[in-house]
Amino acid sequence: MTKVKNIIFDLGGVFLNIDFAKTETAFRELGVDSFSEMFTQHHSNELFVQLETGAISPEMFYEIFREATGSNLSDESIKNAWNALLLDFRLPSLDWLEQIKDRYQIFLFSNTNQIHHDEFLEIYKRQTGRSNFDDFFKKAYYSQKIGMRKPSLEPFLYILKEQELKAEETLFIDDTIRNIMAAKEAGMQTIHLQWPQTVPDLGL
Repeated sequence: MTKVKNIIFDLGGVFLNIDFAKTETAFRELGVDSFSEMFTQHHSNELFVQLETGAISPEMFYEIFREATGSNLSDESIKNAWNALLLDFRLPSLDWLEQIKDRYQIFLFSNTNQIHHDEFLEIYKRQTGRSNFDDFFKKAYYSQKIGMRKPSLEPFLYILKEQELKAEETLFIDDTIRNIMAAKEAGMQTIHLQWPQTVPDLGL
């Protein structure tokens, strides 16, 4: 196995605790019973793909969501239910990042969207008192910023090319197997992180 020089991390389920059921429950309490047909950890319909690739704004998302669900919910109600899945950061894992960033070039690659991005930055500030989560990484790649999302192969190739990384020297860590398979296709080494394992347990 080639020596790892670079690590690309996922965010949710790696550094940020997430519970998809909380968002489904929040929408059900608002009268939206079909949410799980639209979005889960492993499936996103076209509306959520557009949101996660930055093809539509949060404001457009709220409007289309109301049309798709036949609801008259306010933007704020939709935002709060959508953000309910975001819990808290794993502080020991963030401390561990500080310990390894002199040994590896470290990056972040997350499927997210502007609504969640704004919210998890606020969670980070409340938990740590620090202003910028991205400071841990040489660069953080967010799907809505680059217009591409996992498990497509293209964003992995894009990051490797932009950062001039050799795939075989690059480790990708994610909690979703489809994303792991895409990274493997790109030639990377991979670790499928599964709870209760956390990144400090990996011995890197």
